[in-house]
Amino acid sequence: MNLQDLANKILPELPELLHRRYNILKTINFYEPIGRRMLAQETNLGERTIRNEVEQMKKSNFISVKNSGMCLTREGKGILNELKDLLKDIEGLSGKEEMIQKYLNIKKVIIVPGDCDEDPSVLGEMGRAAASYCKTIMYDNISIALTGGNSIKAVVDNFDIYTKYKDILVLPARGGIGKKVEIQSNTLAAELSNKLNGNYKLLYAPDNMSGIALETMLKEKSICETIEKIRETDILVYGIGRADEMAKRRELEAETIEQLHNLGAVGEAFGIYFNKNGSTVYCTPTIGIQGEDLEKIEHLIAIAGGKQKSEAIISVERGRKKSVLVIDQGCANEIMNIISRNEENYI
Repeated sequence: MNLQDLANKILPELPELLHRRYNILKTINFYEPIGRRMLAQETNLGERTIRNEVEQMKKSNFISVKNSGMCLTREGKGILNELKDLLKDIEGLSGKEEMIQKYLNIKKVIIVPGDCDEDPSVLGEMGRAAASYCKTIMYDNISIALTGGNSIKAVVDNFDIYTKYKDILVLPARGGIGKKVEIQSNTLAAELSNKLNGNYKLLYAPDNMSGIALETMLKEKSICETIEKIRETDILVYGIGRADEMAKRRELEAETIEQLHNLGAVGEAFGIYFNKNGSTVYCTPTIGIQGEDLEKIEHLIAIAGGKQKSEAIISVERGRKKSVLVIDQGCANEIMNIISRNEENYI
């Protein structure tokens, strides 16, 4: 009898209680400082339930309550991590991690409880998990390259001030894409460098350029030096996108988007588009990390969540043996469904 069945048999109310308290703690952690009314709205719990839970958590010293709102204490942050691990065991997520890891033939899978499509605070917990893993592989004089996007921003946001190692270099893995400066690769590299008391280099170039423009940019000495360091990075942290969505974000021409559709592209990372079998079907002219660079990088950390990205994740990660994949529970469940429904199509 597994832990989930045992818990349901002896204490059927236990999983629900653990979920409720985990959701309350992670929501406080995500929005802090937060008031009771907003906490009730974000967790879809009644204000009376929130009041009772808050009182219990105050007594246990998991939260502090101030005029500005509630925040987690250090003990509360520790309990949040322990609850996350306990829920993984109760819901069988550890077994799903192993199954997905073996199926994709990658190094490791980390599943975070919850569904970021339904709860934005889950993305924060995914970022925390990726940041926590990243710390376990860091050392002096290491270089870290980051792509952009909301998932990578979640990783950077959940890195606390960490000065254990010296002479860390943080790099943007690609040029700018999209219009949101706060999730650009350059911005995130600078922010993480400050948290690690390290150094950083910026890549002053858009990510998608014509072939002629790309050749011109690569003649600039400062850009060439930065690109050389990016391609020799020790750790690469990257997001995964759906091919159709990323084609629009990259403002590809309608003819190219139709071509991607005809080629069966479902996933994208670093400007490379993959079909459901994991084969490269198209590459955009891009500055920064290239597909051939991945074999030389010691550590790959991918983070992506949401059911709608499940096929994209399979396509990008399949056979990437050095990769550690961080996903949410909703995405993991959908990947398991895809594996069981269409396994013959992914062989």
